[in-house]
Amino acid sequence: MNIVFMGTPDFAVPCLRALLEDGHRVSLVVTQADKPKGRGHRLTAPPVKELALTSGIPVFQPATLKNGEAAERIAAARPELIVVVAYGKILPPAILSLPPEGCINVHGSLLPRYRGAAPIQWAVLNGETETGVTTMRMDAGLDTGDMLLSSRLAIPPDMTAGELYDALADEGAVLLSRTLREMVARTLRAVPQPAEGATYAPMLDRSLSPMDWRKPASVLHNQVRGLNPWPSATTVVAGRRMKVHHSRVGDGAAAEPGRIVKLNPFTVSCGENTSLELLEIQAEGSKRMPAPDYFRGHPVKLGDSLDSGSDD
Repeated sequence: MNIVFMGTPDFAVPCLRALLEDGHRVSLVVTQADKPKGRGHRLTAPPVKELALTSGIPVFQPATLKNGEAAERIAAARPELIVVVAYGKILPPAILSLPPEGCINVHGSLLPRYRGAAPIQWAVLNGETETGVTTMRMDAGLDTGDMLLSSRLAIPPDMTAGELYDALADEGAVLLSRTLREMVARTLRAVPQPAEGATYAPMLDRSLSPMDWRKPASVLHNQVRGLNPWPSATTVVAGRRMKVHHSRVGDGAAAEPGRIVKLNPFTVSCGENTSLELLEIQAEGSKRMPAPDYFRGHPVKLGDSLDSGSDD
């Protein structure tokens, strides 16, 4: 099958690789522009572009899909099907209507839950114990198209959003292969998404980072997991802001929320008489390290208070 592939980040790479390994002809890869990264702001290609170039596939990086140029370039590739995986922009009707087999999207949730830009992270933030991947036929809405196939995956209680992201990327590639096999065999059946149970997963930003110690430890633990690797949960200790990369729900604690109740493991009291162990932290200007190691060089006392660091 002749396919145009549209995708940008690491999440999309296993799907593109699967298409190539399955023998499909990927005649064009459409991805977003190279962006500056790191302290040196070096211009860096998206991961999907890197795989495309090493595989000898032409790459198209339009600044917008809203003018006729993008539709003309994609049409020139004569795709039978367009596969979209975390491309990052909404496809206009002029592109959606191009291929005879339509456009298929691989989405990192069990639709209709967690439509939108950050389904994986919000599943962890909300403490879900299960999520998955769904393939769907795309329409003009935001992740509202008819569902094709889905695959479920358990979320262990200490799994981070980054770890789940990698697992679902691999699962998405397997599901895409199966979807296209059934499409070729004409056994694929589309099912409309139910109206009930639909939820939205908006983009993450740093306003989600400050930890409110009045919340229960389980909620804060989900915050740490769900914001790892970006933008990270944050708190302020002794006037210094730090990221919390890993945590664990501790024992009960009767202290006022935000108080240090144990130094090793470094434990902070939370709402509803709970506590949270901070396992790995990163102070501003420092490396990531186990919390007890950091506080050996930056002493604090039992009973000292942590601040959320928010602007509220």
